[in-house]
Amino acid sequence: MSKRIPMTLGLMMAMLMAFMASLVQAAVAPPSNEYRLAGGDVIKVMVFQNPDLTTETRVSENGTITFPLVGSIKVGGLTLGQAEQEIANRLQFGNFVVQPQVTISLSAVVGNQVSILGQVNKPGSYPLLSFNMKLSQMLATAGGVSPTGADIAVVAGTRDGKPFRTEVDINDFFLSEQPQNDVVLAAGDSIYVPKADQFFIYGQVQRPGAYTLTRNTTVMQALAQGGGLTLRGSQGAITLFRKSEDGSTQKKKVKDLTELVRPDDVLNVGESLF
Repeated sequence: MSKRIPMTLGLMMAMLMAFMASLVQAAVAPPSNEYRLAGGDVIKVMVFQNPDLTTETRVSENGTITFPLVGSIKVGGLTLGQAEQEIANRLQFGNFVVQPQVTISLSAVVGNQVSILGQVNKPGSYPLLSFNMKLSQMLATAGGVSPTGADIAVVAGTRDGKPFRTEVDINDFFLSEQPQNDVVLAAGDSIYVPKADQFFIYGQVQRPGAYTLTRNTTVMQALAQGGGLTLRGSQGAITLFRKSEDGSTQKKKVKDLTELVRPDDVLNVGESLF
């Protein structure tokens, strides 16, 4: 029969501290182990059974922290696991701690930020939760595109020290079988979702007003969005007002209901002659 070994108070406290540390890390740390530390991030470093070494510190702009006994350590660009190993190596090679077990938790994610602006439900600054976080994931983090948003997003930042800007078709990487344009984001990127184009319809329709223009909308579909014709409305009495490149407004009768509606088009539905 095996003999039960009594648990000392010190061991119980150490286990409790480790458990609590794991809960804190689960609450504030990104879900991916690929998150890489950057300047401005605040981290808490704990060494098992060495509470005097517990340190909460901010990563400097050059990616370093100052840790007791070992001094300055470069952690910028490292994952949490790599940073833990780096500190453990310094402690062990310096003969400060025998077989150190280091745990790092994120208290605040500041360095790897991306700004998302425009027509999203929750605009603001968000941390990159992984080293290869994509545009679609960041849009989801920001609550998705608002009803007034367009189906494009503009991503701007730097890549390899050079200015970077690309316009992405959001529908493409959600609907395409082989999405090519789901951009991998980098720290400091800005994402802008512009307001969707609109068209206007008034006259003899049930719900005159301004409507969001989706791609390939025809005059017939525009009429449907306006609730259809009133009893006095006539499909043969639709006038289209469209701005030309020189800023002037062109006016023409609509003869083909499959004609595509363009941004800022104005449709006026007239009355039937009978």
